Amino acid sequence: MTTTATSARELFRSGVVIPAHPLALTADRRLDERRQRALTRYYVEAGAGGLAVGVHTTQFAIHGTDLLAPVLELAATTAHEYERRTVLVAGVVGPTSQAVAEAELAASLGYDMVLLAPHPDLDEDALLDRARAVGAVLPVIGFYLQPSVGGRVLSRTFWSRLTAVDTVVGIKVAPFDRYRTLDVLHGVAQAGREDEVSLYTGNDDHILADLITSHQVVVGDRRVAVEFVGGLLGQWSLWVRQAVTLLEQTRLARAGDLAQTRRLLTLDGQLTDANAAIFDSANGFHGCIPGIHEVLRRQGLLAGRWCLDPAEELSPGQLAEIDRVLSAYPWLQDDEFVESHLDRWLS
Repeated sequence: MTTTATSARELFRSGVVIPAHPLALTADRRLDERRQRALTRYYVEAGAGGLAVGVHTTQFAIHGTDLLAPVLELAATTAHEYERRTVLVAGVVGPTSQAVAEAELAASLGYDMVLLAPHPDLDEDALLDRARAVGAVLPVIGFYLQPSVGGRVLSRTFWSRLTAVDTVVGIKVAPFDRYRTLDVLHGVAQAGREDEVSLYTGNDDHILADLITSHQVVVGDRRVAVEFVGGLLGQWSLWVRQAVTLLEQTRLARAGDLAQTRRLLTLDGQLTDANAAIFDSANGFHGCIPGIHEVLRRQGLLAGRWCLDPAEELSPGQLAEIDRVLSAYPWLQDDEFVESHLDRWLS
């Protein structure tokens, strides 16, 4: 994307593709630095405007281990090989003390903001206090994470109160649920910070429809326009070259290009079908991360689909579903782009 943004905040606000960065492991489940670096190079050269590291797709299990710091550092140093500005987002988890310490680590490594995952044991007031504490270190992106992968249901009032926190710069909306997505949109509108807090879709089941829709939220006697500006997605950890093109096309659709709108709505269904196979929606998303790894393995970016937990593998029947969608939707993929640069990325 061509942009005149000069700061990470401006670039983030303009709306970019932010892949959720996977974790490259060797067969003995150690960090594969060569392939981890290759993934980062792929994302930057494919045109992604940001990287999200230490998030669900990176595997939350790295938090609280010796892996977190080197994984964050490797992505940052590799991104800095390029002159083009990349928004660096660090995933942050845990109770307040852990979340603040992880934000401090990210700040020391040059990260621009943090994606703050919800904590299951804190009520909404405590979650807000935690966001303020983390925001004193780095700007915060709120995170509506779907319950099936560790998230929780949060009220419309919570999103309004979180948006009102002045160090909150964005929200990743990923409940995979239309009603809960609307709760976030209404909360942002109620807080009156829709021009300051950037919404990124994380709804991997509804990516393009989120991005082409101009939402009109009624708050009292006001009609507030609320839009998603970009995506921070596990699905966009692969086929990134195409994702960048699709984001540009969604802007044309929102600007009134009806032909683009019709085309993207068709692609939305196809992309959701592909996501269902890769993310293993039929089995409660159990094989989500191995599914991402499998596609990247076939492209040559990963050596295998190993996860930190040996039990985290593809579900029965998932491999056949991945075969089906790869065959059905070649236009969603970027295999030729990857193949043409892979050796250099791995060097």
